[in-house]
Amino acid sequence: MVPIAERATGWCEEYLLDSRPHLAVPPDDGRLFLNDGGRPFSAKRLTAMARRYLDAASVTRPGACHLFRHTAATLMLEGGADIRYIQEFLGHADLNTTQLYTHVTITALKAVHQRCHPGAGGDVRRVSEEDEEDDIAAALFDPLDAECDDR
Repeated sequence: MVPIAERATGWCEEYLLDSRPHLAVPPDDGRLFLNDGGRPFSAKRLTAMARRYLDAASVTRPGACHLFRHTAATLMLEGGADIRYIQEFLGHADLNTTQLYTHVTITALKAVHQRCHPGAGGDVRRVSEEDEEDDIAAALFDPLDAECDDR
């Protein structure tokens, strides 16, 4: 089973209706994605294409397809997904392997804390009781989405 967003489903349906029928050559084994020659798309071909696009974007890190995988996992974690769902999404048998992805999220959290938390910069400011209650509410109920000013 592969998780797929509604938007991606729409694009797949369009591909199945408009493009794939023109690509397929007998014998067609029914695989979803085909190459220009009408044969099943290989992992090597996908890696080569991803590398070409990353090179064009001046992304020099190795592991073309793995970069997309790592980015998806990191963004899901930053969006609040439970690490056990990320583990399943990535197909990791051991949760420790998945926890490697959390370092980016923790780094981002530290940066937000440093930028937004009133006590992080060591600059104590006087606020009204009402402002303090608003700050506390924002920190408790929406700590990552709340807008903050540099303090």
